[in-house]
Amino acid sequence: MTRALVAEFVGSLLLAAVVIGSGIAAQHLSPNDIGLQLLENAAATAVGLFALILVFGPVSGAHFNPVVSLVDAVFGNLPWRHFFRYVPAQVIGCASGAVVANTMFDAAPISIATTDRATWPHALSEVVATLGLLLVIFSLARTNRADKSAAAVGAYIGAAYWFTSSTSFANPAITLGRTLSDSFAGIAPSSAPAYITAQLVAAVIAVPLLRLLYPVAPQHEH
Repeated sequence: MTRALVAEFVGSLLLAAVVIGSGIAAQHLSPNDIGLQLLENAAATAVGLFALILVFGPVSGAHFNPVVSLVDAVFGNLPWRHFFRYVPAQVIGCASGAVVANTMFDAAPISIATTDRATWPHALSEVVATLGLLLVIFSLARTNRADKSAAAVGAYIGAAYWFTSSTSFANPAITLGRTLSDSFAGIAPSSAPAYITAQLVAAVIAVPLLRLLYPVAPQHEH
């Protein structure tokens, strides 16, 4: 359990550092081109996720995401007592990653984000983004193809940066972490509840949909 919690904390920290740090770098490198900033941010996140899942997957499953842990617990693959330990590690890890990212670019360690993202299209985007992420992860897990998760998750998130208006947060922990950086990847604290609610709604939709699409024998769900 200690190894798994350390993996979730460090992995979440590095994920937040990748997402936020690449956003800050994109602002510095391409100050007058938001499209190019998004491309740089998305590319760094996609390849970063690929690497992080390869590193931490064998230790903790490389969730880095309370919604992923929640669905895993509902399916019986993650004990609930572990779920309630994973989530704080993920949230604290993402918050720490935001501080690290800010500091690496010589900004204040904590700067509360001011980017308002709370609209109905953004909320819908978060439902779609999170649902897609859960389908990618658990369709592979339930068909014995989990070894392809690193590439698939990286590819999906990289694409979802572009096809969703919210730029695909798809993760309550990273949503909270992003409130601590007033930068390209930031989200105002007032917008975070709508995003987190949408992400949880996606989990509610994903569980029955996955059971319908990828049924497994009862003994496989324990």
